[in-house]
Amino acid sequence: MNSDSLWAAFGLFLLIEGLLPFLSPSRWRSAVAQIALMRDGQIRAFGLIAILAGVLMLWV
Repeated sequence: MNSDSLWAAFGLFLLIEGLLPFLSPSRWRSAVAQIALMRDGQIRAFGLIAILAGVLMLWV
């Protein structure tokens, strides 16, 4: 993996992360408020699932 691929991946990440707040700020705010009410274990489980999905996508 070269630095161009890393920058492209980071740029794609930022693009995807910015879509919901740009397209629907009220929905995004609601989602963040719901996440704030979750227990730490629930947030960690979601994070672990996201990590495993990302690793699987990179592996495939």
